[in-house]
Order: sequence, then structure tokens, then C-alpha cells
Amino acid sequence: MNLDLSGKHAIVCGSTQGIGKSTALQLSALGASITLVARNEEKLKAVLAELTPNTKNNYLVADFTQPKELEQKIKTWANHNTAHILVNNTGGPKGGPIRNAGIEEFTNAFSQHLICNHILVQQLYPGMRAAGYGRIINVISTSVKQPLDGLGVSNTVRGAVANWSKTLANELGQFNITVNNVLPGATNTVRLQSIAENKAAQSTGIDYEEVMANMAAQSPMKRIAEPEEIANAIAFLASPAASYINGINVPVDGGRTKSL
Repeated sequence: MNLDLSGKHAIVCGSTQGIGKSTALQLSALGASITLVARNEEKLKAVLAELTPNTKNNYLVADFTQPKELEQKIKTWANHNTAHILVNNTGGPKGGPIRNAGIEEFTNAFSQHLICNHILVQQLYPGMRAAGYGRIINVISTSVKQPLDGLGVSNTVRGAVANWSKTLANELGQFNITVNNVLPGATNTVRLQSIAENKAAQSTGIDYEEVMANMAAQSPMKRIAEPEEIANAIAFLASPAASYINGINVPVDGGRTKSL
């Protein structure tokens, strides 16, 4: 099985922590050069130092709440570089019932996820096409298959991203560019910890540890995933071995999702 990414360049978004950081480290270990993307420059420098040494490793400071700024930065980058792999990964919107969500919550989430993903693809896919190799991997959520309670805005926007992705896969496959979605279940990240803390704060008689234990119990494997386990799936989809896998959703949730 060919998992070698030597000579490939990957852009990994949200790469200073959690799934994004683990993905950057895994792709780097497989031989890819990496461009880290996040808004905190100090954290970017710290992760850059952890990557497998490569003269082409670099980072891009970008805030996904500023799509126009992101567009200009990635356009400048693409004028001088080629990305073979794009990992779209952005922190999800805050939780809460959908009936209470403000209009601006939907607008902001749609912009930070779908619009920013689209900006990145538009600037990078011509280089992938010219290189004859492209892997676009979107880190979304199992809510694409089964809406999650208390995450109304996230459920809505994640579904939009999944359909955008499937449409894109149909269009770009002819250029040897695949587009796939990885759907993490409960994963040991800062976001999950924040969700658990909020649930505990809003509940009577249930503390943080119990919330986390309840999340783990929902999986047939009775545990929460580690970011590295999600990164492994992303790395496979980014590799030459996944050359004929296109337009799919891959749940990495220990079997929690009830649908096939």
C-alpha cells in the first residue's frame, strides 16, 4: 500500500491543536511538506518546530472570520506554490438549540466553514489539476448523517458543507482530484471539552466527568477518540492509496452513528 507523500505539499487548516495539529504531524511523517494555517502565530511556530524537518514547511496566519483576508493570503501563496493536499478543518460554532439561534450565528458559521473552504479550493485546485494530483479532505461531523442534540447551527452548516463537497467531487474527479469528508465522533479536543463543560454547567446534578463518561458510553467502543485516530483516516485519504475513493463521508466515531 502506497502511503508515501514525498514530494507532496499539504495545507492543513486549524493546525495548532486537536485534529488539525495531529493531521499535520501525520502527513509530515509520511513525507509531505506542510503549510500550517491558523490565526495564532506563536502556536503556529510551535507546531512548525514539531514537524519532520523539511525546507518547504511554513505557515500562514489567517483568521477565518475574515474571508476576504484569507482569500488574498491564499491567492498570494498559490501564485508561488502548489498544494497537492488541502485539509479543511475549522472549529465548530457554539452549541445550543436551533430554535434559539440568532441569524448571525448561521451567517458567521456559514462564512467560516463553507465560504472559507470554497475560497481555498478555488485558489488551490488549478495547481492540483496541473500537477495531476489533488486531495481535498473536509473535517466535518457525524451530524452529516445524524443530527446531534444541542448543536443546531453546527448540524445545519455541516450538512451544507457535505453537499458542497459531494458536488465538488463530481466536478473535479476527472482531474484526478478527490474530495472526501471525514466525520469525527466524540474526540478528545478543546472543542469537545468546551461542549462538555457547557452541558455540565446547564445541568443539575451532572458534573463534567459524568458528561464525558456519557459521551464515551454512546460509542460501541465505550471511549472517546484521540485526535491521532482521526488524523490517520485523513492521512489515508490524502495518500496515493486512496486514488479511487471520491465523494464519500467517512465516519470515524467508533460505530456511534446509527445509520449505514
